[in-house]
Amino acid sequence: MVSNGTQDETQDQRHNGSQDGADARTAVTVFVALGANLVIAVAKVVGGLIAGSPALLSEAAHSVADSLNELFLLASLKRSTRAPDSRHPFGYGKERYFWSLLAAVGIFVMGGCFSFFQGVEALRSGGAESRTGYTVGLVVLLVALLAEGSSLLRALAQVRGQARQSGRTMLGAIRAGDDPALRTVLAEDATACFGVVVAMAGVGLHLLTGEVAWEGWASLVIGALLMYVAYQLAKESRGRIIGEAADPALRQAIARFLDRQPEIDAVTTLLTMRLGTRSTLIAARIDLVGGLDSEEVEEVLVRVKTEIRRRWPVADQIFLDVTEASAGDRERARRERELLDEAVVADRERHGARRDAEGGPAVPHAPDGGPPAD
Repeated sequence: MVSNGTQDETQDQRHNGSQDGADARTAVTVFVALGANLVIAVAKVVGGLIAGSPALLSEAAHSVADSLNELFLLASLKRSTRAPDSRHPFGYGKERYFWSLLAAVGIFVMGGCFSFFQGVEALRSGGAESRTGYTVGLVVLLVALLAEGSSLLRALAQVRGQARQSGRTMLGAIRAGDDPALRTVLAEDATACFGVVVAMAGVGLHLLTGEVAWEGWASLVIGALLMYVAYQLAKESRGRIIGEAADPALRQAIARFLDRQPEIDAVTTLLTMRLGTRSTLIAARIDLVGGLDSEEVEEVLVRVKTEIRRRWPVADQIFLDVTEASAGDRERARRERELLDEAVVADRERHGARRDAEGGPAVPHAPDGGPPAD
């Protein structure tokens, strides 16, 4: 018969193996995006200088920013998996969010601001370009669209796999954004494809009308888009760096699990915080039934924590505080549970949890890498 300790180790190994596999797939996706952006950046710079195209130079700045950001994301994949130490006892999981924040800043400064600068300069100075310049610009943009599109398809394929595992729709998986590196690559590639289309439209209208202002406005549109995407990515990273709660479905599942334990009379507080894509902190205040001696209390706490880790391996930092619950504590806990239940329903609607085959309620997805909620 396998001991509980061996079962936990096996479960952790499976979870870590799954996480390592997901990280490896994300690394491949980032490398594909990096290779595409490096080639495209060089082509856009050369083509933009030959054509004298502000829209093309704006797109070149975008590709340079994306290339630098991919390096940030690769650093995050490596550094976030370091083991805990005395200075960082909860590990380095939040490195993912920090480097994603730097990537967002890079998109804003190197992409958005430079695009605005190019657009304003084009509107102020005017100018014209040769037929050769138009041809070079459009050819470079077409090649860029094919390369960026290939990278985007790779990122979407990984998102589709994650959506299938979590029971979400693809749109729900994109909105959830559990992997900040993948989310950033996806946002970059989607923005790049749209930006290339806008730049092609600007160059084409310049060709038809002879007015460089079309390319100037195209640069301004690209800049505004990049700034908006950067703001959204930075907002997401900021929330998780300063301490974001775990998925509402995970919190609900753990709360219900604690309620079902015969030795637990009430759960007065349940606090959670994401420590990274692999780690979540769980802190709960519980009131035990009367009549338990000290050894029985210790056995209950060990069993409950062991079972939580087994069911949800991502919940690796668990703290249970035994306290006496007052009537006020119980009422507050009841209100918080109602709010949590409402948050779970809203979260499933927002993230597009799939409905069952009979058209019933949404099937609970596997929160933060754990099994479906009971």
